[in-house]
Amino acid sequence: MLPSRLTNGNLTSLSRKLVSQQHRSLASKVSALSLTSKKRQGKKITMVTAYDYPSAIHVARAGIDIILVGDSVAMVELGHETTLPITLDHMLQHCMAVKRGVDQADRNKHHVPLLVGDMPFGTYEYRDTDVSLRNAYRFVKEAGMDAVKLEGGSVARANTARTIVDGGIAVMGHIGLTPQAISVIGGFRAQGRTAVRARQLVDEALRLQDAGCFAIVLECVPANVAAAVTETIEIPTIGIGAGGQTSGQVLVYHDMLGMTSHPHHEQFVPKFCKRYAQVGHIIQEGLLAYKKDVESGVFPGDEFAPYIMKDDERNVFDELLAQDAHERKRQHDEAAERYTATDEYEKLHLYGSSVDEPKIIH
Repeated sequence: MLPSRLTNGNLTSLSRKLVSQQHRSLASKVSALSLTSKKRQGKKITMVTAYDYPSAIHVARAGIDIILVGDSVAMVELGHETTLPITLDHMLQHCMAVKRGVDQADRNKHHVPLLVGDMPFGTYEYRDTDVSLRNAYRFVKEAGMDAVKLEGGSVARANTARTIVDGGIAVMGHIGLTPQAISVIGGFRAQGRTAVRARQLVDEALRLQDAGCFAIVLECVPANVAAAVTETIEIPTIGIGAGGQTSGQVLVYHDMLGMTSHPHHEQFVPKFCKRYAQVGHIIQEGLLAYKKDVESGVFPGDEFAPYIMKDDERNVFDELLAQDAHERKRQHDEAAERYTATDEYEKLHLYGSSVDEPKIIH
């Protein structure tokens, strides 16, 4: 029997509501199929990188189609010169944070992007493609990603992509400039600028499409080459430094928003990146204002000191302090003497020379 408060009528209403909510959730979730549909309809696809909880919330709330948790995190957040040092475990941690951020944004009924995890260098290049599949499973099972991305369009790489797809995981390809192969291609250099190499890129794209990839990133290639690839294959192409005729575009979060920009220090930005904000300027303004307020005593002030002790508790506290005031003063004086002596050692530079210290000439 149904509980007394749950009649057949309101049970039906509840069921319809749940089905409706589920339908809205599925309808708002970007998928590999919906991206292909976008290409066929001539609608552009948007993709932005995100590496942590707050950036994921911002990107999801903006209605971006795809969030790429890129191995570029090694450079823009961890300070490495290349993407090569980042490990699988590190990437999974960043993917987990992004997933939580997207889930938080989704609670407010925002558009739900497709989540793609970048497989880092050294996790999928093996001849034994089962190694790649095991690592790809971790992105889905542990980090909540919808798909993985891998670089390269060789026959071997296509076989790896096919193994992962056959294992039930969607794969995004990546050709052109492939940062994980900079030791082979000679650094961060544009690709496909010769006719032969451009033709190879078309073949690589076809190879990855045949392997089951749902989309391909084209990085740093001439616009006409990217257009030829896009026209040749059915799956979407996502360009970065590849002109405007690809199916969509991707930019790095930190680059496009000027996260490390400074009013007096020019931030390096790739030639292909349009800066849509100078967040770094605002960050500097906020930090300098905070420093000034603290040093002048303006902050926190009464406004930001909200926790108040009741008068009777304050009186008891004062009495407790009075009971051992003499002993506490003695301990204070001893500590002050020790720290003063340490400070004098520093002033005399006994722990190292100073540029201001006079040099003795023998």
